[in-house]
Amino acid sequence: MLRKLGLAAVAVTLTACAAPTEETVPPQRVDAVTVQKDTVQRSLDALVGEDDFPGALAAVRSANGRTRDYVAGVGDLRTGAPVPPNGYVRIASNTKMFTATVVLQLVGEGKVGLDEPIETYLPGVVRGDGIDGHDISVRQLLQHTSGLPDYDEIMLTDYLAVRHTYFEPRQMVDAALTRPALSAPGTGWSYSNTNYVLAGLMVQQVTGRPLGEEITRRVIEPLGLRETYWPEAQTIRGRHPHGYWPGADGRPVDVTEMDPSPGWAAGQLVGTPRDLNTFLTGLLDGDLLAPAQLAEMKELVDAPDFDTTGTARYGLGLATFQLSCGGVAWTHGGNAPGYITRNAVAENGRAATIAVTGPAMNLPAAEHVEDALDTALCA
Repeated sequence: MLRKLGLAAVAVTLTACAAPTEETVPPQRVDAVTVQKDTVQRSLDALVGEDDFPGALAAVRSANGRTRDYVAGVGDLRTGAPVPPNGYVRIASNTKMFTATVVLQLVGEGKVGLDEPIETYLPGVVRGDGIDGHDISVRQLLQHTSGLPDYDEIMLTDYLAVRHTYFEPRQMVDAALTRPALSAPGTGWSYSNTNYVLAGLMVQQVTGRPLGEEITRRVIEPLGLRETYWPEAQTIRGRHPHGYWPGADGRPVDVTEMDPSPGWAAGQLVGTPRDLNTFLTGLLDGDLLAPAQLAEMKELVDAPDFDTTGTARYGLGLATFQLSCGGVAWTHGGNAPGYITRNAVAENGRAATIAVTGPAMNLPAAEHVEDALDTALCA
């Protein structure tokens, strides 16, 4: 659900165990690809051995479509089972890219106007202290310039107490609207999951169908994402590492089973690193949006709080990631209780997704996850 940094502390001591699975290059070859493999593996080993993430996994896809999987750490602290290569994880705020894509498809179909007020589609829903749906456009929701408060900061402060609780989307919106506006619409950038829940409600109002069904029909199925799905149950299907959250005593609590509803349009999806690479590559290649809508998605504003570098810029559900080797990559990423994902596609077509289990214990640990993504794209 959240993409902003979750820095709750949990101390876990692990012994790293890791092995990349290779698809196309024999291990005896010592070439640039092998060097890249070793560099990526070392970065994952460090996330486990130095930053105390229980497990880490990654998929790196070259511009020609070849993919390598990597793992480090353990997938289950209780049994010591290894991290499954390309395992399923909660991809959290990466869901926003899917929701924004559906909205922009509806824009292309003439059913939604980006600069129409949300009041047009959800009359009477968006009202609060300094908040009026007449003044907030669809574009501002997708861009996080609406000034709306974030329901996460109201409803999920004691996550372990509510992790099995089902929330209706309107509950989350209404909770957010009990707080005053953060800023006037269009005058500042502030990441808020409330924006995307409203976007999801608009999709349902316009299409007459559930949001999960529209995302599946319009995005998942056309791209052949066989390892991405809209979960209804609390469990994760398929092979997956367990996710952890700190308990009151600081010890890790297994939160793999949780109600996914608090994420909804802002963060409900489950997927794998390979599928995330396929999705983002297909999106940027124009497989889901007409050129005009993809261009709108890439119109950027400064978003200094989006990542640890302070250099990010944000479009309509899509952001930029500054690379150490020069240039920028397109990205989003997500934080859910128990799982962090960072993913991007560089200008040369290389794609990478890094996932870790457990929260970031501190700001350096969070930075190191982003560093691992940079390594995968620049090595």
